[in-house]
Amino acid sequence: MTDFVFAVDVAAPAGTTWLALTDWARQHEWMLVTQVQVIEGDGRSVGSRLAAFTGLGGVGFTDTMEITTWEPPVRCAVRHAGKLVRGTGAFHVHAKGPQDSTFVWSESLRLPFGLLGRLGWPVAKPVVAMGVRHSLRQFARFAENYSIGA
Repeated sequence: MTDFVFAVDVAAPAGTTWLALTDWARQHEWMLVTQVQVIEGDGRSVGSRLAAFTGLGGVGFTDTMEITTWEPPVRCAVRHAGKLVRGTGAFHVHAKGPQDSTFVWSESLRLPFGLLGRLGWPVAKPVVAMGVRHSLRQFARFAENYSIGA
């Protein structure tokens, strides 16, 4: 298993940050090379399933997830159940005041490809971390300017 936790401060109320975060159809606007769609349920309740395709030009992989915890406007947890990505993940929103919040993204993932995956992770980890940090900076800007249905 490999774990990571990343956070970003957002100059927006926690409720707005939550709405921006869980607007699955617009997640591609901030998450690097990823498109998310609801494939079962409403995407806003335990048991709903999401599919996130990460890649470019049709080359990539799909991460299938099931929402296991739905506690708006604070926490959404998922179980990754795809062929490549397995484990758990969570999005947390912490209010820091009436106009500020912090978004925390955590994952606990089983590395794919057995021994090859474990040996390659030290090389891949900094690249993954760079991509997540970039996405979080993009998210902060997205949430700070978020409007429903835009």
